[in-house]
Amino acid sequence: MAKILITSGPTRQYLDPVRYLTNASSGRMGAALATAALRLGHQVSIISGPVAAEYPSAADVLPVTTTDEMLAAAIEHFPACDGVIGAAAPCDYMPRMIHTQKIAKTGEPLIVELIETPDIVATLGERKRSDQWVVGFALETEDRRFRATVKLQRKHCNLIVSNGPEAIDSDQNRIEIIDDAGTVIRAMQGSKDVVADEILSTLDAVLMGAGDAATPPPTGKA
Repeated sequence: MAKILITSGPTRQYLDPVRYLTNASSGRMGAALATAALRLGHQVSIISGPVAAEYPSAADVLPVTTTDEMLAAAIEHFPACDGVIGAAAPCDYMPRMIHTQKIAKTGEPLIVELIETPDIVATLGERKRSDQWVVGFALETEDRRFRATVKLQRKHCNLIVSNGPEAIDSDQNRIEIIDDAGTVIRAMQGSKDVVADEILSTLDAVLMGAGDAATPPPTGKA
């Protein structure tokens, strides 16, 4: 049995007290992954941004709002875990200046300067011990496999799950699981629940020694 940390959902980066940057991540993939991990007997902690999705009651859920908060929680809890699945879609940019009062309309264009937020999965990848593993997600609109492989290497992941924008706020997903050699070891599509089961069975086989990683089952569609 492993202790697994899952990041899930979006984060918010505020422009002023009432407006923020975010994305349409629903948290459904994170919830499905948590359910699949619990079904296999693992312990699960979830660090989640604001979502309407319901997480399994057997999981420990740590709610956060901003990318910095998600990073701080991940850094705090990762050392006690065997691995992390970075299924969240943290906001990649934040305003350089956050207004303390609501921005009023003036009739003129509003220029907002954005700066990058910290990369949560890359930070955990750099900090992982030799007995820990990191699995990332890569949502891309073009050159998906290439870009996912680059992210896997840059973020020091053991595996990365590649998917596309059609997964956002959907019950369905189409994924490829890529190993650290750049090889696609699983490819499938189906409901997020079915896809999550496939991802967790792959992690069990490849990273947690519950199967024969050298002879993975054939890829296919659900």
